[in-house]
Amino acid sequence: MLKGIPDIIGSDLLKALADTGHGDLIVVVDHFYPPVTKAPNAVSIQAKGTGVAEMVDAILKLVPLDVNFERYPVQYMIPDADSGMVVESSPVWDGIKEAVKNNGYDVSCVGTIERTKFYEKAGRAYVTVCTSERKPFGCVILQKGVE
Repeated sequence: MLKGIPDIIGSDLLKALADTGHGDLIVVVDHFYPPVTKAPNAVSIQAKGTGVAEMVDAILKLVPLDVNFERYPVQYMIPDADSGMVVESSPVWDGIKEAVKNNGYDVSCVGTIERTKFYEKAGRAYVTVCTSERKPFGCVILQKGVE
C-alpha cells in the first residue's frame, strides 16, 4: 500500500509516470481520442470513469511540470484555425487551468495547441491516459519537468 497516491491513479499509470523523465510528454485525452493510431509507441492507459481535468489534477500531485525550460508545459487542444469552428471556452479547459493552479503553478504556463499540431506532438508521448471525458476538445499535453 502506498500513501498519498490519488485514488484514480492505478498501478499501471503510476508505473508509467515513474518511468517518465525530464521533457517526456504525458497526454491526457478524451473518450474519442484513438491512442493506438495517434501514438503507437506510447504506453496507453485506460482511466475510464474519470474526466480530463480530474486526471490532470491527480497527475500534477505526482509529476512536476517543465516550467523552467518550456513556455507552455501544459497545452490543451483547440480547433484548427482553418476549421471554421470557433470554441471560446470549455469547462474542460477551465478545469485544467484550475488543476494547474491548485498544484502550485501559475496559470500562465498553460497554452493552446491546434488540433492537427496536437496530434503531431502527442504522437511523441511516452504515455497516453484515456479518460471518459465527453466534452469537445478535452485533450491536453503535459511536459514533465524536474524539481
